[in-house]
Amino acid sequence: MDRGEIGQERRRRFPRRRVQMPLWQELPLLLIVAFCLAVLIRSFLLQAFFIPSGSMENTLLVGDRVLVNKIVYDVRDPKRGEVVVFRGPEAWAPQPVDGGDPGLFNKIGRTFGDLIGVSRPGAKDFIKRVIAVGGDRVSCCDDQGRVMVNGKGLDEPYIYDNSPLDVAPAAGECRSRQFAEVVVPPGELFVMGDHRGVSQDARCQGPIPVDNVVGRAFVIVWPQDRWKNLSVPDTFDGIPPPTSGGAGGGSGAPLPSQGSPLPGKGDIVVTMPIFASVLFLARSRRGLPDRQRRLRP
Repeated sequence: MDRGEIGQERRRRFPRRRVQMPLWQELPLLLIVAFCLAVLIRSFLLQAFFIPSGSMENTLLVGDRVLVNKIVYDVRDPKRGEVVVFRGPEAWAPQPVDGGDPGLFNKIGRTFGDLIGVSRPGAKDFIKRVIAVGGDRVSCCDDQGRVMVNGKGLDEPYIYDNSPLDVAPAAGECRSRQFAEVVVPPGELFVMGDHRGVSQDARCQGPIPVDNVVGRAFVIVWPQDRWKNLSVPDTFDGIPPPTSGGAGGGSGAPLPSQGSPLPGKGDIVVTMPIFASVLFLARSRRGLPDRQRRLRP
């Protein structure tokens, strides 16, 4: 056996051991990679949103966390009955937001939380249900006190504490159930809260641009006992197509929102890459020496 064959035999029987980075160096690197993944997920795919007010009761309660699909409306338009998170247009008055401690560490914490999707609610972030889409004619009320879309009265089982019928409409307020017929402009949505008695929505603030929609809220993930899908009710089945004509109207005030000052189980999808990376590191470090030992002669 010549020298070359001897060298190959030695390399086969005694493979070169991989130099392993110490844990104190490898862990920060993995955390940085996981953080970048979380930021990407938050920016383009999913985000956890905190519900700070009661405008969507009892579908959504104060303190609930929902997951929002941020990519679905890149491939299609919002549909009637879906619950959406959006940025309020200029005509929508901002909702009050607790500023909290303006200290340096608080600002750093908020910035970090916003990056991974667990920030405080924004003053111009809202969550409502889509009632009508571009081209629809929407008004209230029919002889049963129901909202009408393209002439069809809606039976809305999700409504909680409806606005009174005997209160006259007033500019800038949504206290009344009644509002004049609106023809929703193309590329816009007519949205309303499920808690009609307190919700400040398109009745008095006007439709919102589809471009302002952040995404669709599709599941409640926290508290654990309220875990459920936010499916579209059959309320909107059988609505006739819009007809031409009609008049528009609306202007007004605000409501619900995004983010959350504290991470919870509702944010698990956003932070999952961190835990997965740490788990992978632990398993790989535990298994590597065994594999190396098996390779030795």
